[in-house]
Amino acid sequence: MSLFEFSPHKEFPEHYEECQRTGVLRYLPAKHREYGDSYFMEEYKSQYKKSYYEDEPNLRVMAKRRLGNLKKLAEDKTKELTSSPKKSLLEIGSAAGFFLDEARTAGYQTKGLELSPKEVEYAKSTLGLDVEKTSVLSVGEGDWKEEFDVVSAFFVIEHIEEIEGIWKRLAAWTRPGGYLYLAVPSSFGPSFQTNPKEWFSTHPSDHFFDYSVHSLKKLLSILGFGLNYVRPMSYHSYRDLGLLGKLPEWLYRLYANQFAYGDTIELIARKFKH
Repeated sequence: MSLFEFSPHKEFPEHYEECQRTGVLRYLPAKHREYGDSYFMEEYKSQYKKSYYEDEPNLRVMAKRRLGNLKKLAEDKTKELTSSPKKSLLEIGSAAGFFLDEARTAGYQTKGLELSPKEVEYAKSTLGLDVEKTSVLSVGEGDWKEEFDVVSAFFVIEHIEEIEGIWKRLAAWTRPGGYLYLAVPSSFGPSFQTNPKEWFSTHPSDHFFDYSVHSLKKLLSILGFGLNYVRPMSYHSYRDLGLLGKLPEWLYRLYANQFAYGDTIELIARKFKH
């Protein structure tokens, strides 16, 4: 049975189809792009006003924070992710490998998948990481010999048109009791919720799907996961044209944290043990 059943969005049928089972939104104008070296470097600099490599210190700080979130969950739930000496971690879209490198330092046995030849070469030659230059969809659901304790993908899955394929792989590659760690743009945030005209005018052309904490909870539940952690990755009260935008900043952030209200979110879900 298909995970997704899409039909025209009631309010924005020219832009979206909505999954009737989960609430995931399919962006109809989306188009394919090549994800080589130039895309990677140009897009990053355009968004963050510095090159990916110039931003390495910040990216490593973020990686350590994310690994800290995983460690806390593991301690709270099971004291450790697995009984094996080394926990295993897969990153889809691993770029130059800064997150994988920090994960290895934290004790994980790591593996990455990346499309950019330059980033793969850097990860392998400079950092000595196990990274394959391949598309996630070119690896079959059952191709790995073992499941991973952690499967991670940060701002990757929205770029993949074959939504059934990516989600079935995410589920298949995470071992029972293991964790799925994702970061995605969110349709449950100030931009889409209060200013859809601006949302659509700035919507990336290569984002095929839009998620929210609500649709992700439903989808993850279908796939056998429970949501353990979710937070906005940034706060943009100035974008909020509704009543929330008039709140004091501290109160706005309190609300945003409580309800995962943000234009980008990150989450950790744990696969149930059956």
